[in-house]
Amino acid sequence: MNRNTTQLGLLKTYPNWFYLPAIITFTIFFVFPTLSAFYFSLTRWTIFDATFIGFENYVSFLSDQMLSIGLKNTFIYAFLTSGIKTILALPLAVILTSSIRFKGFYRSVVFFPVLVSTIAVGITFSILMQPNSGLFNVILGSMGLPEPDWLGSPKLALFSVIFVDVWKGIGIATIIYMGGILAIPQDYFDAMKLEGGFWLRFRYVIIPLVRNSTFTVILLSFIGGLRSFDLIWVMTGGGPGFASDVLTSVIYKQYQAGFYGLSTAGNVILFIMVTILVFPLRQFFNTREIEL
Repeated sequence: MNRNTTQLGLLKTYPNWFYLPAIITFTIFFVFPTLSAFYFSLTRWTIFDATFIGFENYVSFLSDQMLSIGLKNTFIYAFLTSGIKTILALPLAVILTSSIRFKGFYRSVVFFPVLVSTIAVGITFSILMQPNSGLFNVILGSMGLPEPDWLGSPKLALFSVIFVDVWKGIGIATIIYMGGILAIPQDYFDAMKLEGGFWLRFRYVIIPLVRNSTFTVILLSFIGGLRSFDLIWVMTGGGPGFASDVLTSVIYKQYQAGFYGLSTAGNVILFIMVTILVFPLRQFFNTREIEL
């Protein structure tokens, strides 16, 4: 009896050891760096020493003129990229799950930009958007249309990068929607064939039943937009002036200038901002999923 009790106790406690590698990994690569960032944001530090200065870095960062511009651009970037991807990806997914010819080829074309390096995409579109010799303006000029300075105009630079971000990221959103559409039982589509055409199937079957996919696309795209840096930096460097600066590029410029404590405070502010914005959004989406 004692032996059986011991074995039962081992069976109850043994699975807990499976958590240990995950806890160690999470602590080393997330908890420790996060706590270290909070500490160093309160210091004036270099590689060799750190001087505690309290919240001075936060006061300096929050009073920086570039911050207000970066915050505004960050929200514009995040909302537009997530919204446009959501709007365009659903019709694309419907087309790519229908019975069209060369479906596999079209799926490859849509997903191809996802596989290309962000840096390579940024460099390529920077060349294509050159004001004098870029392909975009060559085509517009041949049609007698205005040839804008896509990346050199303060009014166009941020939206030009948004266009490229949507082009590169829409493949992921489309794949997520395709998974949601293919998971819908065929019985729903067969029933709607008796009621009407494609529009009714799209409105009353596809849109409601891919709602979870919509939530996923919005959440992932929004988080990606808030944290975006590499594409913006390669294409515009935050310019012209501060016109396309986002919060991450403002932080990076502080690193470049040698203000490590100040830029660390910026990273902490970004972390808190993303958490405050995304966590309630995620909770709302989870609640809506339960209601389905």
